[in-house]
Amino acid sequence: MTRYPHSIYAFKLALVLIMLFNTFPFRLLAQLKAEGWETSNDKTMLLSKMNSLEAGNGRAEIININAAKKYQSVDGFGFALTGGSAQHLIRMSAPQRKKLLSELFGNGPDQVGISYLRVSIGASDLNEYVFSYDDLKAGETDAELKRFSLSQDEKDVVPILKEILAISPKIKIMGSPWSAPVWMKSNQNVQGGRLMDKYYSTYANYFVKYIQAMKSHGIAIDAVTIQNEPFNDGNTPSMQFLAKEALRFIRDHLGPAFKRAGIKTKIVLYDHNCDAPEYPISILADREAASYIDGSGFHLYAGQTSAMGKVHDAFPNKNIYFTEMMAVSKDGGFNTAYPVGRILIGALRNWSKNVILWNLAADPKYNPHTDNGGCSICQGAVTIDGDKVERNLAYYVIAHASKFIPFGSSRIESTLTTKVSNVAFLTPEGKRVLIVSNNSDEPQTIKVVEGGQSFSYTINKSSSTTHIW
Repeated sequence: MTRYPHSIYAFKLALVLIMLFNTFPFRLLAQLKAEGWETSNDKTMLLSKMNSLEAGNGRAEIININAAKKYQSVDGFGFALTGGSAQHLIRMSAPQRKKLLSELFGNGPDQVGISYLRVSIGASDLNEYVFSYDDLKAGETDAELKRFSLSQDEKDVVPILKEILAISPKIKIMGSPWSAPVWMKSNQNVQGGRLMDKYYSTYANYFVKYIQAMKSHGIAIDAVTIQNEPFNDGNTPSMQFLAKEALRFIRDHLGPAFKRAGIKTKIVLYDHNCDAPEYPISILADREAASYIDGSGFHLYAGQTSAMGKVHDAFPNKNIYFTEMMAVSKDGGFNTAYPVGRILIGALRNWSKNVILWNLAADPKYNPHTDNGGCSICQGAVTIDGDKVERNLAYYVIAHASKFIPFGSSRIESTLTTKVSNVAFLTPEGKRVLIVSNNSDEPQTIKVVEGGQSFSYTINKSSSTTHIW
């Protein structure tokens, strides 16, 4: 029998190990140093920093991160600053209001960095009463908008926005109307009806005046939608705006009016549920109208967020926005995982540049709201009772993104798994941010892999985590 020197045995062993390393789907990975924050179903963790990243037993759900593959950029995360929200805030004592606004909009260690707000153009159904910026007596008209006035918003919305801008000067603001002034409408009513043809140009100028009036207060309106929920005629206020009407309004009136006035505010289509992607697609198919349009906005009271992806695929050069949804737990508890997965992760994985929830603040009885068509069950992200503040489910849903993902971040590739949902981002500073939602009824072990590094941890049932590295 031929005997080989030990060096030959060592050489052959090395070859075998190299072959095994390259053949089998495992390798030793360096520990990735990540920090994590969790909100748990039992409220023991409320956007709390995780002490350690330790994995439990069992098969891990593997999430691979690829920062080289980028998708949409991020504009921000936040809530609707309804008239009711502003009313509660303005009635707080000045020191307590400043403390709360700093927590909501600041970027410090104990602040959550809300970066996007939606305001109503005129009243929404979460105002005490209905108003427009040009209310007249029955039978009167004002085609030249000589009586246009922002006086109602100047009582609460405008001063609150000014205080917010002092904290967060770059916050983005979207305006959405619930209805045109009654005298412009076919039914002469705050609820339902349509914009009369003869007032299309007047209503376009109404938007121009609104944007200019807000600018005079130092408030820049980054984007407007032309109608909140254009199929909904049951809210008070509300107005129907069908696709063919919206197309004509934007193409022939609003777009040209903005151009004449030198207004750069973005025009966003639709602003309704994910069950009718054909609405924005039909308008974007008109090249002239599309030349004035930045993108499309969506709610999620019906349909699936995949509809947003459908619109993006049809017109990839137009942006997608998520403009409204209430964050609720599927079991009535404090399960953030359900809205984080369905709304936040669902919208972001389907090309949305933002996520706005409904709404920022209400009192313990969900007031105020309009009569006969206002939302009487709409809880705020915070409940304000005088100077007392309670943070609710929606607060933590948005905070899991707004605290960690700044404007200008880009969504990056992250693999889907079977038991948890996730979405990942690359920040302008080069940090990676990963949001994970475990909507299952048991804890899940997660292994996050990027290149030759990884970290593992266990996420509690019905809980959400955000990691940054």
